[in-house]
Amino acid sequence: MSSSVIARTRFSVLDRSRTREGHPPSAALRDTVALAREAEALGYHRFWVSEHHGVPGVAGSAPTVLAAAVASATRTIRVGTGGVMLPNHRPLVVAEQFGVLEALFPGRIDMGLGRSVGFTDGVRRALGRDKGDAEDFAAQLGELLDWFRGGSPTGVHARPSEGLTVPPFVLAMGEGAGIAARAGLPMVIGDLRDREKLLRGIDRYRSLFRPSPWAAEPYVMISGTIAVAGTEADARRLLVPEAWSAAYSRTRGTFPPLAPAEAVEARTMTAKERGFYEAGLAGHIAGTGDRVAHELETVLKETGAEEVLVTTSSFDRPALLDSWRRLAALFAPGR
Repeated sequence: MSSSVIARTRFSVLDRSRTREGHPPSAALRDTVALAREAEALGYHRFWVSEHHGVPGVAGSAPTVLAAAVASATRTIRVGTGGVMLPNHRPLVVAEQFGVLEALFPGRIDMGLGRSVGFTDGVRRALGRDKGDAEDFAAQLGELLDWFRGGSPTGVHARPSEGLTVPPFVLAMGEGAGIAARAGLPMVIGDLRDREKLLRGIDRYRSLFRPSPWAAEPYVMISGTIAVAGTEADARRLLVPEAWSAAYSRTRGTFPPLAPAEAVEARTMTAKERGFYEAGLAGHIAGTGDRVAHELETVLKETGAEEVLVTTSSFDRPALLDSWRRLAALFAPGR
């Protein structure tokens, strides 16, 4: 069952190329490309990939390279990044990479940008960065956008980026909402589990928004995990691998590959692990189609969001694909 508010909302995919126990990282990357083809056929608006460095559970370390593979394998769906972590890179190089993508796939490329730096001290050292680099995000963002408009004080021009239009989006965590608003850019904000924080961020963004050449008015994309299945229990099982991966990372300091739900459920967990695990299962939009439609309608009315970026990962690929299909049936019935 669809509703008018769901039907007029765009739905998009962020796939983080999560690795799975017993499968090499290359399989996760091929799974990402295969999912992009499915997402296009199902009517999703965008397909984005992520940037992680030195994380055992994530194969996606080079998002613009992976975006090129996704764009090559698809025809119409918009393709981009969720996101390129700008403090990890020189803005000129980021502009050049997106310029190449836009030149090859005109009118289909999005530039989703985040302000995080490496996940650990070791990764930050390897990247030649430190935590303080995130504080320069607003200036880095301005420099990046300037490369598309032409030139710099150094007399250098970004080729082939100059003169091209690649829509920028800011991944808003904490200060990101204010930065996106002052720059006049669309904002991606999560997650759906902390509704009060989500609404505060959106209100801040809308109140501070300044129109720009990139966006005449605020544009809000909310992001989070959504799982749809034939039963409540099956939808919950889709959440289990990621919930355990999060619990593992909170107690051991690194994200592992996703494990099968049945292996996780058979584990003997410490009280601390169990607490993080149960917290990881809570608050997502998950259930049967009717329940998910009801919850989506509620959150869309609360937030006024124009778009939903769905970030669901799981071990069971057929069940995960079924979830994407069931969700698509809510916003594009009969497609």
